[in-house]
Amino acid sequence: QVQLVESGGGLVQAGGSLRLSCEASGSIFSINTMGWYRQAPGEQRELVATLNSGGRTNYADSVKGRFTISRDNAKNTVYLQMNSLKPEDTAVYYCNADVRTTNYYAVNYWGKGTLVTVSS
Repeated sequence: QVQLVESGGGLVQAGGSLRLSCEASGSIFSINTMGWYRQAPGEQRELVATLNSGGRTNYADSVKGRFTISRDNAKNTVYLQMNSLKPEDTAVYYCNADVRTTNYYAVNYWGKGTLVTVSS
């Protein structure tokens, strides 16, 4: 089994910054893409940013220039640095990872989410 545990969410004023972390643990052989998604109340879950093992990033247009995704492969951890936060960034942020397990299965995992609230 593999677990993804997010941390770093909270309440911040508009214009502020937060840094989210997500650590993967368990029966991991390797991890390809890690990323962040978010879901606002009454909305569908949407992509925020992804980063593959080769270093290629993908960002939602709404966060380009404000958010930066990075990872520490030795720690199986992905980060999301969020700057210039806006009230519309308020959502539950979910970590996602494409994992090759130790028995060589390719499985996609989700974390339980961390709430980010941006006040105006």
